[in-house]
Amino acid sequence: MQKSIGMVEYNSIARGIYASDQMVKVSEVEIVTANPVCPGKYITIVHGDVAAVQTSVETGARCAGEYLVDSIVIPNVHPDVFPAIVGATVPERIQALGIIESYSLSAMVIASDLILKSAELEPIELRLGTGLGGKAFFTFTGDVAAVQNGIHVGKEAIGEKGLLNNAEVIPSPSALILDSLF
Repeated sequence: MQKSIGMVEYNSIARGIYASDQMVKVSEVEIVTANPVCPGKYITIVHGDVAAVQTSVETGARCAGEYLVDSIVIPNVHPDVFPAIVGATVPERIQALGIIESYSLSAMVIASDLILKSAELEPIELRLGTGLGGKAFFTFTGDVAAVQNGIHVGKEAIGEKGLLNNAEVIPSPSALILDSLF
């Protein structure tokens, strides 16, 4: 069974909750997260096999109607994307630090998957809109070359939609900064 991830972003909290309910009723998926995000949006992220996620996301997008912001399905998603979304990752060792920031939540999910698939990297956090005024960011670690490669891949993925805000590589981050990340 191939694992995939799907996301629907709404600009109505009420419609988001309603559509999320419909999404989980039409196919066998699990909710990764379903919650309000800034600025007054709602996101639903589900995972399961590709066909189930596709059906669920199509239902969520259809139910969203005029309140749909975006929807995505990523087949064969990198397994570390899930724990990064819920902030359940604590790498044993932080080497170089990569930070990439976007104006699009869905573009950031796509970019984080591509970044993790591009090199030997570990996620730290994938924050989607909460407390960020609708932006998203992804932090990750690995050796300097891998992090630089990941930033390049992420910038290309997000830049295609013109929604990249910024990206940085810190080759040797201070322990004081690292403490603020966890």
